[in-house]
Amino acid sequence: MADRFIEISLVKRQVHGTARLLDDRAPITCAAVWDALPLSGDVYHAKYARNEIYALFPAFAESEPPLENPTVTPIPGDLCYFSFSGTQLGTQAYGYGGASGVRAGTPVIDLALFYERNNLLLNGDVGWVPGIVWGQVVEGLDELAEACNDLWRAGALGETLSFRRV
Repeated sequence: MADRFIEISLVKRQVHGTARLLDDRAPITCAAVWDALPLSGDVYHAKYARNEIYALFPAFAESEPPLENPTVTPIPGDLCYFSFSGTQLGTQAYGYGGASGVRAGTPVIDLALFYERNNLLLNGDVGWVPGIVWGQVVEGLDELAEACNDLWRAGALGETLSFRRV
């Protein structure tokens, strides 16, 4: 199979990067994401994992991918897939509110970009949260990282994280 690529964008900040799908390591997850593209949603900056931005989506796969190519220590440029129940993310500590679609009994998919080193997927509420590494940024990571740091300092309100096929 030929390599497949996607574009990751912070729309308001007009910053883009290109990622290669890791079909050889996470074929089921890559197929699920690819088939669901384009995807776009409000961006959040992580509280627990450190150097991560992500968007939340309703479940889009016919069945949830198995934990293929898992990690709890993502590296810069990793794209990770997480599946949560609405109950797991429904406490006020997360701050999503009703607009995000996070509700008890509703599956939520978290597509994340890790933009710097020293990440640890350990959540104080639930413990270790392994993610599926399904893509790797191959172009534009420095620009994305700069914009992600700006999200951390200036805020994410009004910004959109977008994934689309190239």
